[in-house]
Parts: sequence; structure tokens; C-alpha cells
Amino acid sequence: MPENILLEVCVDSPEGLAAAISGGADRIELCSALEIGGLTPSPGLMALAAGAQVPVYAMIRSRPGDFVYGEGDMAALLGDIDAVRAAGLAGVVLGANHVDGRLHRDVLGRLADHAKGLGRTLHRAFDLSGPDFAPAIDLAVELGFERILTSGGQATVLGGIDALAACFAHAGDRIVIMPGSGVNLETLGAIKARLPLREIHSSCSTAANPAGRALELGFVSPQPRRTDAGIVKAMKASLV
Repeated sequence: MPENILLEVCVDSPEGLAAAISGGADRIELCSALEIGGLTPSPGLMALAAGAQVPVYAMIRSRPGDFVYGEGDMAALLGDIDAVRAAGLAGVVLGANHVDGRLHRDVLGRLADHAKGLGRTLHRAFDLSGPDFAPAIDLAVELGFERILTSGGQATVLGGIDALAACFAHAGDRIVIMPGSGVNLETLGAIKARLPLREIHSSCSTAANPAGRALELGFVSPQPRRTDAGIVKAMKASLV
């Protein structure tokens, strides 16, 4: 196991971005709407993140729901990639599936090709491609992705730990497998004990109090969370 494991923190606000950086995150996954798995961040948030001293990868997901994309979706996704490049961010986070869950080679290849020159992470669309993840890993390598963000096809990393171990074995040194989902200070020890981690992904967040009237009118998630610099710092210390 490497001496230092890279910590990627997902954020969806200026406050979250600042907390992740001050806590010592090695890389940022920049999103909007983390409560639904993350969407493409706004141009304003991307511009703000461009000043970060750590690499920032932007989620490319123009709408909630699945990752089965038609031509209208593709126009939006390609435009989002252009916006990331124009903002000067380091990379993008991509994914696309067939209806049956398999990664969509043509769509994913088109997105990855459009993002050439940017770093590329394959997001948890990968988790829909199981239970045999080997073909999806091979495709990600073929298309030039740097890493795969995955929970092993389950809701959390601990739930998918056996599948993740198989993914690490199949990937070898060809591509980074980056576990994410349900990664926190309570679960990190068990994950580290089982997997030869090089990178790991976490929200490093804590529950926040919903704001009264805004919650009542449906403007706020019933269970909001916020990035916590102290948790980021503690996670980093646990990864050394």
C-alpha cells in the first residue's frame, strides 16, 4: 500500500470548496446538487474553483436520473465539457450507459474524446455495469480514463467490498480504482484493511440544519449536509 493515499472530496458549494481545500483535500470533485448524486456545477462555481491550488474535476451530468443519453443530452454534456475547459479546470467526471446498464462505448467514447487534454474520471455509471466489471474496466482503459469511481456496484463501498477487490485485481496498474460512497471516518479502517488503495473519494460532510421557511417551500433538502474541514483533515491523517 502506498504511504500516502490521495483524498478526493466532492463539494457542491463555495463553502464546501473552501472547507475541502482548508482541510487538505488532494483533489476536488466539483458538482451541484450532491443530494441527487451530483450534477454539472454552475459556470460561476467553476470560475471560483479555477483559483484552487489543487486539481479540480467537474462532474459532467446535465440532468438527474440515469446515464442513458440521447442527442439532446449529448449536446448539453458536450457543452458542459467545453465550459470546464474554458474555466481552466483540471478534468471532468464522465459516464454513460445502455438501458441494460452496460457502459455505452460509443457515447462514452464521444464524451471522452471531446474531453481530450483534460483529466478524465469514469463515475459511478460504472456501478450499473456489473456484476462482471472486467469489460467495463477494460473499456475505461481503452478510452484513456485515469481512474474509476466505484462502490463495487452496491450502495456503499463496504457493501461492494468483494467486487471492489476483484476490480483492483483486474485493473492492476492500468487504471486507478477509487472507492467512493459511504466512505467516512467510521468505515475507512475496514476499507483500508481490505483494498490496496491509491485514491479514495468522500464527501467528508456532516449533517446541517435545514433552514425553516426554505425547507417548508421545498428549496432545501430535508437532510442537508455540508463539507467539514475538520473531517477532511481527520481523513487525510488517517490515510498516511
